[in-house]
Amino acid sequence: MTKSTVNSKNVSAPGDYNALVNDLSGLIRQSRYQAAKLVNREVLHLYFGAGKLLSERISRADWGDKILNFISNDIQKNFPGIRGFSISNLKNMRQFFDAYPYMQLGQSITGQFNKSDKIPSELLLGIGFTHHVLIMQKCGTMKERRFYMQQAAANQWTVSLLLHHIESGLYRRKGGLANNFEASIPAALKNQALDAFRDEYLLNFISITEEDIERVLESELVANIRAFLMSLGREFCFMGNQYRLVVDEEEFFVDLLFYHRKLQALIAIDLKAGKFKPEQAGKMNFYLEALDQTVKLPHENPSIGIILCKEKKNTIVEFAFKRMDRPMGVATYALRKSLPPGLGKFLPAPADLKKAAERK
Repeated sequence: MTKSTVNSKNVSAPGDYNALVNDLSGLIRQSRYQAAKLVNREVLHLYFGAGKLLSERISRADWGDKILNFISNDIQKNFPGIRGFSISNLKNMRQFFDAYPYMQLGQSITGQFNKSDKIPSELLLGIGFTHHVLIMQKCGTMKERRFYMQQAAANQWTVSLLLHHIESGLYRRKGGLANNFEASIPAALKNQALDAFRDEYLLNFISITEEDIERVLESELVANIRAFLMSLGREFCFMGNQYRLVVDEEEFFVDLLFYHRKLQALIAIDLKAGKFKPEQAGKMNFYLEALDQTVKLPHENPSIGIILCKEKKNTIVEFAFKRMDRPMGVATYALRKSLPPGLGKFLPAPADLKKAAERK
């Protein structure tokens, strides 16, 4: 039975019916998630055990890595069509065991290790093997590995999203935003706000080279809004670009407006292709006041502004924000410097992009 077939003759309270469907849907989603977790754990158990055998036996017999060629071929003969036992993946299994030989299979113990050089078994079992391979290849320290494991498990990141956050330097950038949150955000929200933003965003999905054209940059971000949302974080919801505000019968436009579900606050982003200038803080302060007075709902927290620019100097940001009472920060962005090989002939030239922006 779907919602469209429900009427007052067969259901006395449609609201109760909708609640029932929502509860059942939630139960199904939770069951699927739990089933996926169980499958993932079984795969990790298998690969960890295989890695243990490979590491111990190869080392004991003093065989070189070339033996993996023969092992992979013989596994294929014993199990025709089996996947996951290629030469490269056998190396990954061995590396997985060598990296975390202390992992306890079959146990669910949170906080098993508090030291930064060891990661709890429960956390190791919380993400997929491909996630582990990527983290082992890209992250040098156990602290960094632990951070990305926690984030990937908590936010159910795909491998591609995990790669994006690693390449954009989320571990290094998180919490580093130049801001005035200390004096402008309630204490209960300050840490959440700091966690929500980064000091720099990698916009490697944008191919423009004319970085001084703000309208082209905005157009590219809107055209690639899904990728931009991935850069920002899963709690951000896009509300629109050139968002119209009316103050005393005059129109003003916010470049990009988002809503952050966890902070329950509007997020205004002002794009600047060049370096940060002090006068931009005053403009953002005005936008935030207007948003709070005309758009913000009573239950929502004060709006937050982010000036996203190419360059900034933290001392200048600090001085500019000194007397501002609205929460705001300044982040920088990095673009892909050049087009991928072979794509130049298929994409418009920078001059054409500039002309298109000027016609808008």
